[in-house]
Amino acid sequence: MKPKLLIVEDEEAIRTQLKCALRDDFTLFFAEGRAEALSAVACEQPAVVSLDLGLPPHPESSEYGLETLDQIMRTAPTTKVVVLGANGGRDSAIRSVQLGAFDYHQKPVQLHELKVVLQRAAHLRMLEAEAEKRANEAAIEFADMLGHTPAMREIFAVVSRIARTDVTVLIQGESGTGKELLARAVHANSGRSHRPFVAINCGAIPDTLLESELFGHERGAYTGAHTQRKGKLELADGGTLFLDEVGEMSPPLQVKLLRFLQERQLERVGGRELLRVDARVVAATNKDLKTELQARRFREDLYYRLSVVNLTLPPLRERAEDIALIANALLQRAGKAHRRKLRFGGSALEAIAHHPWPGNVRELENAVERAVLMAHGKLVEARDLGIEVKDRPATSLRESRGRAGRPGGSARQDARQHHPGLAPAGGEPPHRARTDRPLRSQRPRFPIGTARRPRRHNSRS
Repeated sequence: MKPKLLIVEDEEAIRTQLKCALRDDFTLFFAEGRAEALSAVACEQPAVVSLDLGLPPHPESSEYGLETLDQIMRTAPTTKVVVLGANGGRDSAIRSVQLGAFDYHQKPVQLHELKVVLQRAAHLRMLEAEAEKRANEAAIEFADMLGHTPAMREIFAVVSRIARTDVTVLIQGESGTGKELLARAVHANSGRSHRPFVAINCGAIPDTLLESELFGHERGAYTGAHTQRKGKLELADGGTLFLDEVGEMSPPLQVKLLRFLQERQLERVGGRELLRVDARVVAATNKDLKTELQARRFREDLYYRLSVVNLTLPPLRERAEDIALIANALLQRAGKAHRRKLRFGGSALEAIAHHPWPGNVRELENAVERAVLMAHGKLVEARDLGIEVKDRPATSLRESRGRAGRPGGSARQDARQHHPGLAPAGGEPPHRARTDRPLRSQRPRFPIGTARRPRRHNSRS
């Protein structure tokens, strides 16, 4: 099936020339003005749009065409729009790219070059659609977590099996890998999901206060204890207690936590009454607890009590297949929060793929939210992410588009391989294809921008 191409052009002569040149490669649709173009985009959903910026009622200016481009990208952000401009020059080119145009050409343009760019745009859109389809088929969303790498699939499968039980779970992984999200997934898929999920960070509370926070205290238990207070364990009765950074807990508190896990009873600080509490415990740490055991900083018996089920979340750098998937999900969420509709440009996707992400998902989330705030147009570029990007050789927009499908090549090189009517580098052009003969014999360049109606000749010459 041929890709759909919408040609937005108000000059009948130019529409006829484009129809003759492109009908063998595309399913063509035509529009003369903005309203007709937007209707065609909504109804036909073309893969590529060729947009003339000089549209009525103001053909002498590019403003109306740029507004049309903006509305097309809002309506169909995945559409590849190739802009043709005769007015505005560099300013129009920059604004077009900022608004999300795939490429920009100043009139008059060569027909064979325009044809190559349109084919490249259609091919790239086809690849993107296929990638989106595969991602949707392969991606697994578990609670609020995304992933389709084998390691994440295995973790989701284990959580599905053990969530309905009351076994204690230990989650290990680097900071920012999503340990609390996984703990919430365990709770959400358990029979305790309608009861409280109570979280406490053991590394963020001084050791002198952590015992009271966990186990509660009686009135007068210590200076300042003016009233009785329930601890996190009591508040989690019937639900789940999440102990984040459990590796930071002091040895005396480790002993008290161990006793609770064995007996399911506790005493408040300063109290004598034994209180029975039914709370499931899920613990997490970014430390290697086996190393802590060898250094005698963590009790071996508590480790085995906590790690009935042991889950290890891989760092983001080991989840290469998931990075773009997670980044796009974060972009959609941040875009909704800040009321902006954005998508990643090629440089941003390349930077995301090559960055090591030492801060894991948390760092990626912060970078994406920053990019939503810093992006100037409809595309998020690498500079908007605020991450270190390795210097790469500067290329033009056309070269970048050409290299998207063939490393080390350019659009012109691709064109020479696929179109025998183009000259090799440094040589004379060979015999042109039959569709180009009339244009070459009459005029060496494709006459877009020169074949004007008499009433518009002076304004757009």
